[in-house]
Amino acid sequence: MARQNISTGGPWEGKISYSRAVRVGAHVAVSGSTAMTPSGLVGKGDPYAQTIQTLKTIEAALQQAGASLSDVVRTRIYLANIDQWQEIGRAHGEVFGTIRPATTMVEVKRLIDPDMLVEIEADAVIG
Repeated sequence: MARQNISTGGPWEGKISYSRAVRVGAHVAVSGSTAMTPSGLVGKGDPYAQTIQTLKTIEAALQQAGASLSDVVRTRIYLANIDQWQEIGRAHGEVFGTIRPATTMVEVKRLIDPDMLVEIEADAVIG
């Protein structure tokens, strides 16, 4: 099967040698994504806003791979502060609604940038 690497040109993609997403056949894996954009971090100090932007980044990567949010079967949510789980969960729920992917939410010691509050991975199956 052909492999399609999707890049957003983010600064860490080249340094760490990863793709924003990879599609092989009907499967799309989206790397851990945050609220960082080419213009900077969206929603500094706001876990809800960061989650919404993170999911927009994931959606854009899925679209480049020929998928959509409705194809997502699993997300993994990494929080810098588990006390913010309700705001992050609310944003996730608003975006995924009735799609309801399998989801894991865990607290981590820290993310790559101290202003980042959430990082999310996604797996999708097209079809």
